Amino acid sequence: MSYARYAIYFGPRPGSELHNFGLEWLGTDPETGRDTNWRPLPGFTPESHSDLVSAPRRYALHGTLKPPFRLADGRDFDGLRRATERLSGRSQSIVLPPPVLKRLGGFMALCPTEPSQALAQLAASCVMELDDFRAPAPAAELDRRRASGLTARQDDYLTEWGYPYVLEDFRFHVTLTRRLDPQEADRIEPALRERLRPVLEQPLHIDDLCIYGEPSDGAPFRIVDRFALQSAA
Repeated sequence: MSYARYAIYFGPRPGSELHNFGLEWLGTDPETGRDTNWRPLPGFTPESHSDLVSAPRRYALHGTLKPPFRLADGRDFDGLRRATERLSGRSQSIVLPPPVLKRLGGFMALCPTEPSQALAQLAASCVMELDDFRAPAPAAELDRRRASGLTARQDDYLTEWGYPYVLEDFRFHVTLTRRLDPQEADRIEPALRERLRPVLEQPLHIDDLCIYGEPSDGAPFRIVDRFALQSAA
Protein backbone atom coordinates (compact mmCIF):
# COMPACT_ATOMS: atom_id res chain seq x y z
CA MET A 1 0.00 0.00 0.00
CA SER A 2 1.30 3.46 -0.85
CA TYR A 3 1.24 6.36 1.58
CA ALA A 4 1.08 10.04 0.73
CA ARG A 5 2.94 11.15 3.86
CA TYR A 6 4.72 9.64 6.83
CA ALA A 7 5.18 10.82 10.42
CA ILE A 8 7.06 9.65 13.50
CA TYR A 9 4.59 9.52 16.35
CA PHE A 10 4.10 8.10 19.79
CA GLY A 11 1.37 5.49 19.50
CA PRO A 12 0.06 3.74 22.63
CA ARG A 13 0.51 -0.01 22.58
CA PRO A 14 -2.52 -2.19 21.87
CA GLY A 15 -4.29 -3.21 25.05
CA SER A 16 -3.25 -0.08 26.96
CA GLU A 17 -5.93 2.15 28.46
CA LEU A 18 -5.04 4.98 26.07
CA HIS A 19 -5.20 2.73 23.01
CA ASN A 20 -8.57 1.34 24.09
CA PHE A 21 -9.89 4.85 24.72
CA GLY A 22 -8.80 5.88 21.23
CA LEU A 23 -10.71 3.06 19.56
CA GLU A 24 -14.00 4.30 21.06
CA TRP A 25 -13.20 8.01 20.84
CA LEU A 26 -11.81 8.46 17.33
CA GLY A 27 -13.45 5.43 15.72
CA THR A 28 -10.31 4.19 14.01
CA ASP A 29 -7.66 1.64 14.94
CA PRO A 30 -4.22 2.98 14.01
CA GLU A 31 -2.77 -0.53 14.16
CA THR A 32 -4.97 -1.81 11.35
CA GLY A 33 -6.49 1.26 9.71
CA ARG A 34 -9.96 -0.19 10.28
CA ASP A 35 -12.95 1.79 11.50
CA THR A 36 -14.14 1.00 15.01
CA ASN A 37 -17.37 1.69 16.88
CA TRP A 38 -17.16 4.96 18.74
CA ARG A 39 -18.96 5.75 21.98
CA PRO A 40 -20.20 9.37 22.06
CA LEU A 41 -20.32 11.39 25.24
CA PRO A 42 -23.73 11.77 26.92
CA GLY A 43 -25.86 14.17 24.93
CA PHE A 44 -23.97 13.62 21.67
CA THR A 45 -25.35 11.80 18.66
CA PRO A 46 -23.07 9.78 16.37
CA GLU A 47 -23.20 12.70 13.95
CA SER A 48 -22.26 15.37 16.50
CA HIS A 49 -19.52 13.12 17.88
CA SER A 50 -18.16 12.65 14.36
CA ASP A 51 -17.93 16.43 14.03
CA LEU A 52 -16.26 16.74 17.44
CA VAL A 53 -13.41 14.37 16.52
CA SER A 54 -13.20 15.08 12.79
CA ALA A 55 -9.82 16.83 12.93
CA PRO A 56 -7.88 14.48 15.24
CA ARG A 57 -9.40 11.39 13.62
CA ARG A 58 -7.59 12.24 10.39
CA TYR A 59 -4.26 11.66 12.13
CA ALA A 60 -5.39 8.81 14.44
CA LEU A 61 -4.53 8.77 18.14
CA HIS A 62 -0.91 9.89 18.52
CA GLY A 63 1.61 12.24 20.03
CA THR A 64 3.80 13.97 17.45
CA LEU A 65 7.57 13.46 17.50
CA LYS A 66 8.32 14.29 13.85
CA PRO A 67 5.42 15.94 12.00
CA PRO A 68 4.00 14.54 8.75
CA PHE A 69 6.20 14.81 5.67
CA ARG A 70 6.43 13.59 2.11
CA LEU A 71 9.42 11.45 1.19
CA ALA A 72 12.26 13.32 -0.50
CA ASP A 73 13.34 12.39 -4.01
CA GLY A 74 15.67 9.42 -3.90
CA ARG A 75 14.40 8.27 -0.51
CA ASP A 76 12.08 5.36 0.16
CA PHE A 77 10.18 3.77 3.00
CA ASP A 78 12.73 1.00 3.52
CA GLY A 79 15.40 3.60 4.19
CA LEU A 80 13.14 5.49 6.59
CA ARG A 81 12.34 2.25 8.34
CA ARG A 82 16.01 1.35 8.83
CA ALA A 83 16.89 4.83 10.08
CA THR A 84 13.99 4.85 12.55
CA GLU A 85 14.96 1.41 13.81
CA ARG A 86 18.54 2.57 14.39
CA LEU A 87 17.31 5.64 16.26
CA SER A 88 15.03 3.57 18.46
CA GLY A 89 17.89 1.19 19.22
CA ARG A 90 19.90 3.95 20.89
CA SER A 91 17.04 5.81 22.56
CA GLN A 92 15.53 4.96 25.91
CA SER A 93 11.90 4.49 26.77
CA ILE A 94 10.34 7.21 28.91
CA VAL A 95 7.84 6.98 31.75
CA LEU A 96 5.93 10.18 32.48
CA PRO A 97 3.53 10.90 35.35
CA PRO A 98 -0.17 10.46 34.56
CA PRO A 99 -1.21 12.97 31.89
CA VAL A 100 -3.71 15.77 32.35
CA LEU A 101 -6.55 16.98 30.15
CA LYS A 102 -5.99 20.56 28.98
CA ARG A 103 -7.42 23.15 26.65
CA LEU A 104 -4.62 23.72 24.19
CA GLY A 105 -5.01 26.26 21.41
CA GLY A 106 -8.78 25.84 21.46
CA PHE A 107 -8.87 22.05 21.42
CA MET A 108 -8.85 19.45 24.17
CA ALA A 109 -5.65 17.44 24.54
CA LEU A 110 -3.81 15.10 26.84
CA CYS A 111 -0.58 16.71 28.02
CA PRO A 112 2.27 15.85 30.39
CA THR A 113 1.96 17.37 33.84
CA GLU A 114 5.34 19.04 33.32
CA PRO A 115 7.91 19.29 30.52
CA SER A 116 10.16 16.27 30.03
CA GLN A 117 13.71 16.92 28.86
CA ALA A 118 14.08 13.28 27.83
CA LEU A 119 10.95 13.47 25.66
CA ALA A 120 12.04 16.79 24.15
CA GLN A 121 15.41 15.26 23.26
CA LEU A 122 13.75 12.22 21.70
CA ALA A 123 11.55 14.45 19.54
CA ALA A 124 14.53 16.61 18.56
CA SER A 125 16.44 13.50 17.48
CA CYS A 126 13.50 12.39 15.34
CA VAL A 127 13.19 15.83 13.73
CA MET A 128 16.87 16.30 12.96
CA GLU A 129 18.23 12.81 12.36
CA LEU A 130 15.44 11.76 10.01
CA ASP A 131 15.23 15.04 8.12
CA ASP A 132 17.06 13.75 5.05
CA PHE A 133 13.90 11.75 4.31
CA ARG A 134 11.66 14.84 4.28
CA ALA A 135 10.82 16.56 1.01
CA PRO A 136 10.62 20.37 1.26
CA ALA A 137 7.15 21.56 2.22
CA PRO A 138 5.16 23.12 -0.64
CA ALA A 139 5.01 26.92 -0.67
CA ALA A 140 1.26 26.87 -0.03
CA GLU A 141 1.79 24.86 3.15
CA LEU A 142 4.45 27.30 4.38
CA ASP A 143 2.15 30.23 3.66
CA ARG A 144 -0.67 28.57 5.56
CA ARG A 145 1.56 28.03 8.59
CA ARG A 146 2.75 31.63 8.54
CA ALA A 147 -0.80 32.96 8.28
CA SER A 148 -1.53 31.64 11.77
CA GLY A 149 1.14 33.91 13.24
CA LEU A 150 4.64 32.70 14.12
CA THR A 151 7.50 34.01 16.18
CA ALA A 152 10.81 34.69 14.43
CA ARG A 153 12.22 31.45 15.84
CA GLN A 154 9.19 29.45 14.72
CA ASP A 155 9.51 30.91 11.25
CA ASP A 156 13.15 29.84 11.16
CA TYR A 157 12.14 26.34 12.24
CA LEU A 158 9.46 26.25 9.55
CA THR A 159 12.06 27.13 6.92
CA GLU A 160 14.68 24.67 8.18
CA TRP A 161 12.59 21.75 9.42
CA GLY A 162 9.24 22.16 7.65
CA TYR A 163 7.27 22.76 10.86
CA PRO A 164 7.32 25.65 13.34
CA TYR A 165 6.69 23.82 16.63
CA VAL A 166 9.86 21.78 17.02
CA LEU A 167 12.98 21.86 19.24
CA GLU A 168 12.53 24.67 21.80
CA ASP A 169 8.91 25.13 20.69
CA PHE A 170 8.01 21.43 20.94
CA ARG A 171 5.08 20.72 23.25
CA PHE A 172 4.06 17.08 23.44
CA HIS A 173 0.30 16.47 23.39
CA VAL A 174 -2.36 14.03 22.19
CA THR A 175 -5.13 15.94 20.43
CA LEU A 176 -8.66 14.73 21.16
CA THR A 177 -11.08 17.23 19.59
CA ARG A 178 -11.44 19.84 16.89
CA ARG A 179 -11.13 23.47 17.95
CA LEU A 180 -13.89 24.40 20.38
CA ASP A 181 -15.40 27.67 21.45
CA PRO A 182 -15.33 28.26 25.24
CA GLN A 183 -18.98 27.25 25.71
CA GLU A 184 -18.43 23.96 23.90
CA ALA A 185 -15.31 23.26 25.94
CA ASP A 186 -17.16 23.98 29.19
CA ARG A 187 -19.81 21.45 28.22
CA ILE A 188 -17.45 18.74 26.98
CA GLU A 189 -14.58 18.89 29.47
CA PRO A 190 -16.24 17.31 32.56
CA ALA A 191 -17.69 14.37 30.61
CA LEU A 192 -14.48 13.82 28.68
CA ARG A 193 -12.44 13.92 31.88
CA GLU A 194 -14.72 11.23 33.35
CA ARG A 195 -14.36 9.10 30.19
CA LEU A 196 -10.59 9.45 30.46
CA ARG A 197 -10.42 8.50 34.14
CA PRO A 198 -8.52 5.19 33.55
CA VAL A 199 -5.97 7.04 31.37
CA LEU A 200 -5.53 9.92 33.81
CA GLU A 201 -4.78 7.54 36.67
CA GLN A 202 -1.82 5.78 35.04
CA PRO A 203 1.73 6.83 34.07
CA LEU A 204 2.21 7.57 30.39
CA HIS A 205 4.68 5.14 28.83
CA ILE A 206 6.61 6.24 25.73
CA ASP A 207 7.83 2.80 24.69
CA ASP A 208 8.10 2.96 20.88
CA LEU A 209 8.82 5.05 17.85
CA CYS A 210 5.97 4.48 15.41
CA ILE A 211 6.00 5.27 11.72
CA TYR A 212 2.50 6.36 10.77
CA GLY A 213 1.43 6.57 7.14
CA GLU A 214 -1.31 8.61 5.51
CA PRO A 215 -3.09 6.49 2.89
CA SER A 216 -3.28 8.21 -0.45
CA ASP A 217 -7.07 7.79 -0.37
CA GLY A 218 -7.32 10.27 2.52
CA ALA A 219 -8.20 7.70 5.18
CA PRO A 220 -6.83 8.31 8.72
CA PHE A 221 -3.13 7.79 9.32
CA ARG A 222 -2.23 4.29 10.47
CA ILE A 223 0.81 2.63 12.01
CA VAL A 224 2.95 0.97 9.35
CA ASP A 225 5.82 0.03 11.67
CA ARG A 226 6.63 0.17 15.36
CA PHE A 227 10.10 0.04 16.97
CA ALA A 228 10.61 -0.51 20.68
CA LEU A 229 12.77 1.98 22.56
CA GLN A 230 15.38 0.55 24.87
CA SER A 231 14.35 -0.15 28.44
CA ALA A 232 16.10 2.03 30.98
CA ALA A 233 18.45 -0.09 33.09
